[in-house]
Amino acid sequence: MKDNIQTVQTLLDALPYIKKFRDNIIVIKYGGSAQTSEELKAKFAQDIALLHTVGMKPVVVHGGGKSITSLLKDLNIDTHFIDGQRVTTEPVMRIAEMVLSGEVNKDIVSLLNSHGAKAIGISGKDADFITAVPKDSEKFGYTGTIKDINPEIVLNMLKDGFIPVIAPIASGGKLGHPGFNINADLVASRVAVALKARKVLFLTDTPGVLDKNKNLINTLTIRQTEELKKDGTIIGGMVPKVDACIEALRGGVKKAHIIDGRQEHSLLLEILTSSGVGTCIGL
Repeated sequence: MKDNIQTVQTLLDALPYIKKFRDNIIVIKYGGSAQTSEELKAKFAQDIALLHTVGMKPVVVHGGGKSITSLLKDLNIDTHFIDGQRVTTEPVMRIAEMVLSGEVNKDIVSLLNSHGAKAIGISGKDADFITAVPKDSEKFGYTGTIKDINPEIVLNMLKDGFIPVIAPIASGGKLGHPGFNINADLVASRVAVALKARKVLFLTDTPGVLDKNKNLINTLTIRQTEELKKDGTIIGGMVPKVDACIEALRGGVKKAHIIDGRQEHSLLLEILTSSGVGTCIGL
């Protein structure tokens, strides 16, 4: 009986957040360990299905860098990084699109469908959803920066009750162009702004933003985040994630969250509980 009562109490505790975020678009950047562990993949799919069932409108943007690197290695195609950004030669671009728009995207779509969520996979090339320009063609090749996002295709999918799953490949804007490989964090941020999302969440391999003593910082403002970057508290791979959060917030998204994708049901814990599990950044 006590277990049953606790279950009911948990549902009641979540009810205000379900009401608050119902009919709101929530963009989730899906990557890291959560994307490679079979158990965590199943938990992620359950979370997305539940959010969709209670009336929220999840949009998934995914990465897949490890899968790209693995296939490039198998094919003996050279790959290297500058300042943490992959240099995308034309052969690498072909593999990146094959992996991201093909293998990874369709795996996620199938996973969500198997848990009762109606998912459809797209890339930025579909209906010129995302167009891009070179970041620095001589230095980075076909690694791009986003020029424009046309949200109509995704908004129509949401209106029809589907969950869009977006691969971070952008259109080059002209016939025969191989397209651009885009950082998935930046895609999630820009997509969230274009869709006027209520929230954007980034699943990572850390608990969130940590202070210099490696303790989790639960809440931050943009100003505090910038100060932590300046004093060296936020470094390495966390920098582009907080930059993506800040870009989303300045574009009109109300809240940005960095959460631990290694924790089971981290999405639900962050969205539907008062305590949360990661770092919430606001204006």
